[in-house]
Amino acid sequence: MKLSERILNGDTLTKEEAYHIFTDKTVDTMMLVNEAYVLRKHYYGHKVKLNMILNAKSGICPEDCGYCGQSREMKEKQRYALIPENQITEGAKVAAEHEIGTYCIVMSGRGPSDKEVDHIKASVERIKAEHPQLKICACLGLANDKQAAKLKAAGVDRYNHNLNTSEAYHQEVVTTHTYQDRVDTIETMKAHNISPCSGVICGMGETHQDIVDMAFALKKIDADSIPVNFLHPIKGTKFGEMDALTPMRCLRILALFRLINPSKEIRIAGGREVNLRSLQSMALMVANSIFVGDYLITGGQPNQLDYDMIKDMGYEIDYNKEVCTH
Repeated sequence: MKLSERILNGDTLTKEEAYHIFTDKTVDTMMLVNEAYVLRKHYYGHKVKLNMILNAKSGICPEDCGYCGQSREMKEKQRYALIPENQITEGAKVAAEHEIGTYCIVMSGRGPSDKEVDHIKASVERIKAEHPQLKICACLGLANDKQAAKLKAAGVDRYNHNLNTSEAYHQEVVTTHTYQDRVDTIETMKAHNISPCSGVICGMGETHQDIVDMAFALKKIDADSIPVNFLHPIKGTKFGEMDALTPMRCLRILALFRLINPSKEIRIAGGREVNLRSLQSMALMVANSIFVGDYLITGGQPNQLDYDMIKDMGYEIDYNKEVCTH
């Protein structure tokens, strides 16, 4: 029986089986993509969800994340405090006009102050009043119960806090907070009925086992949305000279994440343009979601190329046409 048939019949891969499939060179990557496509088509048809990022606060961060151009080690990069409320709402207007389903408000830093949460809360309330169909994802760092309650009350639909890597490799990526800190924030949001979004960054020197462990960790926390980032090396960071990815390896990683998390929204996130290159459209056979536009401090490709890619694949945009209620 094919992998996809097994999974659709209720079977799940074990870690050992997933590792074997991922590392066995006799298992063709395009075969894995095809198996993943069966699952993607079953759960999402030919729909593609679009997401847009707003970098609402940049730099000014005490953390030492080895991949990040906004970390404390990168003081020369762009730095600005939380932007005014009208700029946040204007970004939402742009998102709504371009068939973006989810608008992601992102802040740098370890976590938000209560004052910053109040600022985001007021902004989201305005956005929901003006664009009720637009889903709002907040990505503000480590957060507590009180802050989660405020975000939920404002209308935040989803909270992003990536695991980024495996628990075993975490200390190689960042030392200023723990892996458990990240898990705890996700669980806090889930406790307040905010949809959990959590993903990874591949290409930072992790092993095959680390990648398998990441996929299973996201299955364990039951992340609704899984952004798979491929390292876009930034000079001056710990991983600034890393170049460990190929387009085919990226496809293999995406297929693995779909096989382990078959019904979840899997998003091709940061670094897709520089790592998948000419195979970006193939990745849509596995993933059902992409970011459109620029990322935090790295650029994406022109929006029209994404719209053309979706159309050329015979897919269509999955836009939230129904009003979200809370």
